Amino acid sequence: MKSKSAIIGKKIFYIVGLLVFMIIIVFPFYWQVITSIKDPADITKMPTELWPSRFSLDLYKSVFVNHHLQVYLLNSIIVAVGAMFLTVVVAFPAAYAFVRFKFKFKKFWQNIILLANMFPLIAIVTPMFIIFRQLHLLNTYLGLILPSVILTLPMAIWTLIAFIKTLPFELEEAAKIDGARRRDVILKVVLPLSFPGLFTTAIIAFISAWNEFMFALVLVTKDEMRTVPIAISMFPGEYSVPWGDMSAASIVATIPIIIVVLICQKRIISGLTSGAIKG
Repeated sequence: MKSKSAIIGKKIFYIVGLLVFMIIIVFPFYWQVITSIKDPADITKMPTELWPSRFSLDLYKSVFVNHHLQVYLLNSIIVAVGAMFLTVVVAFPAAYAFVRFKFKFKKFWQNIILLANMFPLIAIVTPMFIIFRQLHLLNTYLGLILPSVILTLPMAIWTLIAFIKTLPFELEEAAKIDGARRRDVILKVVLPLSFPGLFTTAIIAFISAWNEFMFALVLVTKDEMRTVPIAISMFPGEYSVPWGDMSAASIVATIPIIIVVLICQKRIISGLTSGAIKG
């Protein structure tokens, strides 16, 4: 039996380790916030200040007035919402088919979908650029939405497969006995029961599309069509880096994600754990 001192020492070790881990995770975000509310003249002052001696919101004003961040925010919202909607619309019937239907090579196609999620993005950037150029999808919202859907779809299908497996098949059989057609069973029975999984998938797709960088960089050449991550990366000039403006813009770009996660965290966890525990 362990001594009391050994148990206390173990708890202290875990607490200290957790605090160190939290500091490593939180400090970069803290530094961005502090930099964004400093007086612009104090950002490069040495020694640097861990807490501002003068507070200012001039940098937030600058990113909207001088860098037109509102244009890029709107682009990101349109792309993220569009990718979220399209991902759910495609992933749900695909996942349902894998769970409920029997067809040849079903396991093979599931593995192909999983393999697609592991494929290096850099290998498909050039072919996708050529294809999108031929389809006249460069510098369009659809041209930004489709790559995000392609990136998120494998994960979305597998998440919904795990969730749909937890749904009682007896409910669908009962609906069929009552005369419901397959379409009605899916829309009126399966779809409402799948809402937690769909909600989780939608949020993950939204966050993935909001943060997507590589395809948005390659497939967009017009400034007015850029999303927030690309716009912020374009802030540095030839001879200077506007650290303050970049910090303020990154905080503004992060706020929507934080709000979505805080509001929806219970549903996200519920959707993820339902399939993991029961599937």
